[in-house]
Amino acid sequence: MEKMFSVIFSGANLFAALILLALSLIIMGWSVYEVFISFNEQTGFISLMLQSVGAIIISAAIIDVAKYMMEEEVFKNKELRDPEEARRTITKIMVIIAIAVSIEGLVYIFNAGTKDLTLLLYPALLIVVSAILIVALGIYQKLSATIEKVEKENA
Repeated sequence: MEKMFSVIFSGANLFAALILLALSLIIMGWSVYEVFISFNEQTGFISLMLQSVGAIIISAAIIDVAKYMMEEEVFKNKELRDPEEARRTITKIMVIIAIAVSIEGLVYIFNAGTKDLTLLLYPALLIVVSAILIVALGIYQKLSATIEKVEKENA
């Protein structure tokens, strides 16, 4: 019974990862298509370019999440995880999120710079959140590595 549920959940994760991959590629393709069809327009082209960059960045982050799902939930045996592997997995996910948030903040900063400087609060907050994520990840890394070292010495 446990084996059957394992196969079902691995299949569900595989299906979800493939859907995420497909949707991300569609978003990327659509973003490039929109840029090409509005290439000759004089108004709004830079804004559209920045939106496309943001969409492609988010799509790349979604592809990384799909990759993680494939690697960790479909291909690897979930019973073989140890604290070090869990730390590496959490680190990958948090780095993906931090990069996506910081680049999205930069895209919005450039976008706000072309429109209205009062719109800079949201992008600035995104970059601050990204910095906080990186600092929190560093603290997590330090604490979990210390605990792993103590556990190895006690074993």
